Amino acid sequence: MGNRFEGKVAVVTGGASGIGRRTAEALLEEGARVVIGDRDDEALAECARTWDPTRCATARVDVTAEDEVRALVEAAVERFGRLDIGVNAAGIGTLSPIRDHSLDSWRTVVDVCLTGVFLSIKHEVRQMVGQGDGGAVVNIASINARQPGEGMSAYCSAKAGVEMLTKVAALEVAQEGIRVNAISPGFVDTPMTAPTRQAVRDRFIDSIPLGRAGSPGDIARAVLFLAGDEASWVNGETLVVDGGEVYREYPRLLTGF
Repeated sequence: MGNRFEGKVAVVTGGASGIGRRTAEALLEEGARVVIGDRDDEALAECARTWDPTRCATARVDVTAEDEVRALVEAAVERFGRLDIGVNAAGIGTLSPIRDHSLDSWRTVVDVCLTGVFLSIKHEVRQMVGQGDGGAVVNIASINARQPGEGMSAYCSAKAGVEMLTKVAALEVAQEGIRVNAISPGFVDTPMTAPTRQAVRDRFIDSIPLGRAGSPGDIARAVLFLAGDEASWVNGETLVVDGGEVYREYPRLLTGF
């Protein structure tokens, strides 16, 4: 265990599984106190059983509901006294050609992946501004913010929005000493990608120059860099962490490989 975030308090949305969970764990390992927000009650309960309750709390939150996001930030302040780091990792995706894509599915993806990040930034930075001593926000975007994927119109559009939202937020709060950055992961082995058929997974691996899928730990280490003092002059950036995947053709998920 290190101490690079000793005395810091973080919230992590989508923090009960995948990238969010490993990030929460990494922050705890480095001395932070963490509030994990997620809408998966079972996963939240497992997190609560796993980590020291004096340093880690959990809260059920739907990031598309502003009252719940506000309550998550308030829970961090009530439990641990402040908020220094916001990690916004909640996200979902769909696969459907635009001509068949339902409006309800579109709205769901955009609400979770983009509006959820907007609401999280809004309440995280509001608390940080009130404290008056800076902070750091890291949003989880995707290489699909830049690299289109067939059947992924809602997800690609929402993640592209996250990149621009990150830049706008970074401009707005920089004078308050708050940095806002993002990470764009490539194909990462998480519960969300676990159902991927082996043939599809093999095609993803073939598209990655480094020859392997990412791990949640690969992304968590990048989050810690952007949230920490080593990145004190990094603001409004999106760090692509993908093994070079963005430089090759994205798998053609609708029309074959």
